[in-house]
Amino acid sequence: MEITSLTVLVDILDAGNLSQAARNLKMSRANVSYHLSQLEKSVGVQLVRRTTRRVEPTEVGLRLYQHGRAIQNEMLAARETIATLGQGLQGRVGLSVPSGYGQMVMSDWLIDFKRLYPGIVLDVRFENRVDDLIRDEVDIAIRVMPEPPPTLVARDMGTVRYLACASRGYALAHGLPTGLEALRTAPLITAGVVGRQLRLRAYQGERREEVTLEPTLISEHFPFLRQGILAGLGVGLVPDYVVEDAVASGEVLTTLDEWRLSIFGTQMFMLYMPDRHQTRAVRTCIDYLLGRALPAADPPAPGLPAP
Repeated sequence: MEITSLTVLVDILDAGNLSQAARNLKMSRANVSYHLSQLEKSVGVQLVRRTTRRVEPTEVGLRLYQHGRAIQNEMLAARETIATLGQGLQGRVGLSVPSGYGQMVMSDWLIDFKRLYPGIVLDVRFENRVDDLIRDEVDIAIRVMPEPPPTLVARDMGTVRYLACASRGYALAHGLPTGLEALRTAPLITAGVVGRQLRLRAYQGERREEVTLEPTLISEHFPFLRQGILAGLGVGLVPDYVVEDAVASGEVLTTLDEWRLSIFGTQMFMLYMPDRHQTRAVRTCIDYLLGRALPAADPPAPGLPAP
């Protein structure tokens, strides 16, 4: 059994098909297919099942994939050690962050991180996609969701608190909703999901209520939603960080504070692949972001692998 063929199997299964694996490896499809067939001949069993779109591992293929992934990770770690001898921390970190939280909270963190580690290349994507979170170009994804995907490592980054709020001017002119049902007829300003009805879940002790919303101003761009709230266009349903300073100054008033509100979930998670090699740059970024999100916690020392 050749190590090259074994690591090619890893790339095939990661890519999902031979053609994409060939593009990733910068090899011909025929060459990739040759390595796979030689590996199957050497072990005497089929390692992948081919469908019209994807390849899936057999039981033996999955076990070999795990061995191959471990070997590939060790090779990458050895190369990194040699490449960085006598140098400062270098490498690339691909980050996928939510558009609102990323822009309004994490931007300052990432600027500070870049100042601390100028040799690390940060490739930051502001996006809210929930499908296919971790791609080849993304090492770490940050998302608000009720439950993290079971196939990914999920690190808790704290809770997200939604507020029902409006500008002081709007409140004086129209009043604030005093019950959940009043949100059905109020001009609402909030984020939404294309093609999906928006539902607000509200919790008070053991009590749970759900209200279907019909917003009049919808956007994934939270600074824009903030502008709409400050302009007195309606009642905002947004995470607290969007209007935190305006609430503190009294410019924005809150209501329904006795309820714990949720639209997309109340938990922030850091997500990454469980078996992908993490460079020192990626591990350092993970530790740094967890330290900024949970400053009271005692994160691992920079550069050590996360649990």
